[in-house]
Amino acid sequence: MTASWKDSIYRKRAELAAWLHGPMARLAERCPAAWGDRQQLNTLLQTHFAEVPYVEYLYVLDRKGVQICDNIAAERIFTDYFGRDRSQRPYLREPVPPWGFLLSDAYVSMTGRPSLTALHVIKDGEILLGYLGADFDVRQLPTGGAAHEESRDWRQIKGDPSIRGTVFLQERSESQLDRHLEKSLSILEDLMTDRGLFQVVIHFSSSRATTWFMGDPYRYRLLDAEALNDPDICLIYPHQPWPADATMPQEAIKPILAAMRELRLTDRTIYLRSASINIFNGMVSLTFSCDGSHYLSYTDFLDRNSGFWSGIGG
Repeated sequence: MTASWKDSIYRKRAELAAWLHGPMARLAERCPAAWGDRQQLNTLLQTHFAEVPYVEYLYVLDRKGVQICDNIAAERIFTDYFGRDRSQRPYLREPVPPWGFLLSDAYVSMTGRPSLTALHVIKDGEILLGYLGADFDVRQLPTGGAAHEESRDWRQIKGDPSIRGTVFLQERSESQLDRHLEKSLSILEDLMTDRGLFQVVIHFSSSRATTWFMGDPYRYRLLDAEALNDPDICLIYPHQPWPADATMPQEAIKPILAAMRELRLTDRTIYLRSASINIFNGMVSLTFSCDGSHYLSYTDFLDRNSGFWSGIGG
């Protein structure tokens, strides 16, 4: 099963919670001895600050969510936070699990940064005194590479309602690209199959293509209508072997471009405005005159019995 981005977030939060739970539990156990004394709590949090990994601020709240010590950072004490009522902050509106530790959902802090807060209950025996709080800036937390793959299921996304509402009052105007579309698609086919073009966005209505090449993948190149009508453009890009880790096979490029041409020219009211191909994702995207967009695998796109083509036919 393909992992979604939500699955990846769940795994990362579980990893962070495993790092933080133990150190915060140990520090929370020390807090009752200093309870009610602002300076003693400050000193306690300063002494054990380094034991909580990646933390930006430590503080203590009473059971109502009011802060009863200062914000303790690695090298500073921030006194402005004493007495602050945090009861309406997102992390205090989440229920604390029975084991007494909560890692909040990410939120945007008052400083405008994506942040996380961890809370651990502070008890004196069975009596709830309050909470040990720890704030984390997401920038400072360890992160891994992309742990999920983009879904290859067909997805349809509706666009601007004002465009959809007037779609039957418009008609496709022939663009510069339309006038030599077969030649332009042949040029793009050569660039993709033999010259390292791995992603392209074809803007049929505005007669241009935005392109990314394997030889310089971090910069896009814009090919206008003139370039797309001149086969000499192929001479400036060196031959590249088809990458072994591409999801899409080389022989799929020609029929994909042919199907896009069909969707552009068949109907003058519902027509293709732009489309993209990415050979590593194995995906195509399509945006139509009604401003609706579709994302689907190249196999579904080439399968005339797929749900996409049934929907287009309908």
